[in-house]
Amino acid sequence: MKTYLVGGAVRDQLLDYPYHERDWVVVGARPEDLLALGYQQVGKDFPVFLHPKSKEEYALARTERKSGPGYHGFVCDFSPDITLEEDLSRRDLTINAIAQDEDKAIIDPYHGQRDLDAKLLRHVSPAFAEDPLRILRVARFTARYAHRGFTVAEETMALMRSMSRNGELATIAPERIWVELSKALGEQNPASFFEVLLNCDALAALFPEWAASFTPALLTLIDTAAAQALSLDQRFAISCSNLDASSCKTLCQNLRASNSASWLAERCAATTPLPAMESAEEWLKVLEQFDYARRPEQLANFIAIAQLLQPSETRLAMLGDAGEQLSAISAGELMSQGYKGAELGAALREQRLAALRAITGAN
Repeated sequence: MKTYLVGGAVRDQLLDYPYHERDWVVVGARPEDLLALGYQQVGKDFPVFLHPKSKEEYALARTERKSGPGYHGFVCDFSPDITLEEDLSRRDLTINAIAQDEDKAIIDPYHGQRDLDAKLLRHVSPAFAEDPLRILRVARFTARYAHRGFTVAEETMALMRSMSRNGELATIAPERIWVELSKALGEQNPASFFEVLLNCDALAALFPEWAASFTPALLTLIDTAAAQALSLDQRFAISCSNLDASSCKTLCQNLRASNSASWLAERCAATTPLPAMESAEEWLKVLEQFDYARRPEQLANFIAIAQLLQPSETRLAMLGDAGEQLSAISAGELMSQGYKGAELGAALREQRLAALRAITGAN
């Protein structure tokens, strides 16, 4: 039985890039061998084990055979005679098909180091086409390493285009798409994720209206949001900002986007560009839409997004000031005057409207 460090940890060591997890492959062993050593089995479809001390994942070397549509349609063979090279051959990219043995020697049968040097994301074998989820992974790796100059190899991009047209992208669970998208949005160049999906026609196959809404300017803004350390929810909202409110809501539902991301994206889509806001009532409506009194950070999140989308919009600063001043208006004084129930709510609202008229000059 031999163990090898594989995947991202090896890749990122060679790139001198930070990594946080280590994955291992075990060659020449059976499940009962690892169980006897105190490993805990966690895999269902194929044996993955947690080390008794480090709790790192150890997977038995395996091969995969396509047995049905989608990224779940595989039969795995994890017999002890599977070689390391056979295990590495099933991986998506050459840069992810590099192993390191216990003596720190590098095993690289598919020339991943050469592609690291050339800054290329290249598929290991034609079997790449059997798993449509790999398109999203390649796009995510591009977002991760774009600042290092990495691009997708021409032959891999061509293969992904053909995959985007065969209908198997529709077999990916929305929740899995959201996971890949969320990871990509957290990278230094999240726009590269969308650029790859647009270039290989995958985004059009998955979400045609969203794909049609992207422009070069919008892609630039997504990376600007990342450079300004805006949150993942804010970056997602910007990616949806060329959609109308109804289309944005439908996209969030189809993506199974998180509640917080959907909440912000849908309200941003409905409020950018800012409406006329000619009356104090209209100003208050916008403030209430972002729950300014209970969650002032959401109003701040929207303003940061809108400042990127509408840099010449002078009312945004006023909107922030208004939110702060209205939040300071409390019901305590009105209650001391005997207001309660519906009358208290009406009087409090009138005070806020009066403050908005003074702040904004609206009628």
